Amino acid sequence: MSPGRPGEGEVLHFSEDPTITEFVPHVTPTARVPGAYVWAVDAGQAPSYWFPRQCPRVLTWATAGTTAADAQRILGPSGSSRLHAVEYAWLERMRTVRLYAYRLPAAPFRPFPEPEPARDGEPEPNAHVAQVAVRPLGPPEPVGDLFALHEEAGIELRVLPRLWPLWEAIVASTLGFSGIRLRNAQA
Repeated sequence: MSPGRPGEGEVLHFSEDPTITEFVPHVTPTARVPGAYVWAVDAGQAPSYWFPRQCPRVLTWATAGTTAADAQRILGPSGSSRLHAVEYAWLERMRTVRLYAYRLPAAPFRPFPEPEPARDGEPEPNAHVAQVAVRPLGPPEPVGDLFALHEEAGIELRVLPRLWPLWEAIVASTLGFSGIRLRNAQA
């Protein structure tokens, strides 16, 4: 079992803190929906968190409604159906961060009510939340080399001087997308 992916009946919480013994619901500073939650992700969303916590990133992927022109223009010729992008300013931090995965029981969690932007079909939740305290199933596991995780998953990792030009192209396209910690991106 990969430390960056949850097993059956599990969700993951990624953290740079290896000392957490219990996750207690809290209100995040960037909350768009009121309420105190414990946050976790499923296998599909885990790669979105293979980054230092504060690292701004743009994530995009092909969907059933993605046009061939948009896929070629943004995803490019690599053959990957998913692309993650970060800024050069974050490369050293990505190389050196000690990121940990906490395995949590999936039972107390439910899909977060605000899904990723829907391009076709049903929108996917971008996280899972619990409104009760949750104890990890065991000690946190070091995630390891973030570049290797991307390579093993077949996700292209692109490094750019600035994320905003790519972000603007993606949101105007037919690709699925997510932007995390974009407030930390270079102007």
